[in-house]
Amino acid sequence: MKTIGIDAGGSLIKVAFEEQGCFHFKKYPISKVDEIAEWLALIVQNRSVRLTGGKAEYLRKNYFPNGKVVPEFDAACEGAVFLMKKTRMNVPKKLLLVNIGTGTSWYIIEGSHHKRVLGSGIGGGTFLGLGSLLAGKDDYSQLVSLAKEGERANIDLLVKDLYYPEVPPIEGELTASNFAKVKQTKPSAADTIAALINMMSETIILLSKQTAEIHQVTDILFIGSTLIENPLLQEGLRSFAMLVGLNPMFLLNGEYSGAVGALILS
Repeated sequence: MKTIGIDAGGSLIKVAFEEQGCFHFKKYPISKVDEIAEWLALIVQNRSVRLTGGKAEYLRKNYFPNGKVVPEFDAACEGAVFLMKKTRMNVPKKLLLVNIGTGTSWYIIEGSHHKRVLGSGIGGGTFLGLGSLLAGKDDYSQLVSLAKEGERANIDLLVKDLYYPEVPPIEGELTASNFAKVKQTKPSAADTIAALINMMSETIILLSKQTAEIHQVTDILFIGSTLIENPLLQEGLRSFAMLVGLNPMFLLNGEYSGAVGALILS
């Protein structure tokens, strides 16, 4: 293990390293940044450290003075393409990369070139923040588990509700208005989190569709920590993407793209 890549973002610290031909990944909450950094500084002695993400410069100044900071956008794109090849995924000639972390960033990757083309504040931070307000829980795993028990149709006004009893002119399961039934029903906390995830997935896909049309691309790859063990979000992204004519893909260990990118760009 000669080099270690660290992606210190808004929610998680992601670590990637290669040992005896195998890649290993670790993640830790950013709330424990100093505790984790002190521990990492001890175990990576005599090894090259490459840092990326919003807290990269903080870590370099305080714990890894000989570390190198790699631009976040470069690390995410290079790492994602590397992991696609590593897992034998087909890498399209032109790709829309959507990184759903604390917020969400969109990148166009074409051959060896890439650029960030869009950003949104809708992301994992939104999920945790609104989840705490709506359900009184601030633990990511608890919120994801709660959402699995919920039914968003108890809160969201669907297109089929709006047109009932007539046949709607578009897909009836689409949302006509998010959270519009709150005053009409007695939704559970699980319903509210299911509706929140749906609002996030539809919003991300609408932005993705507009971006894809502008840049004439149909293949879209989703990565990011907000997808971790979050099947409801993944399924929402997949189904809505296909509905609007996009080809969605999900990358195994995609949340480590930044850390891997920092590692390979060393």
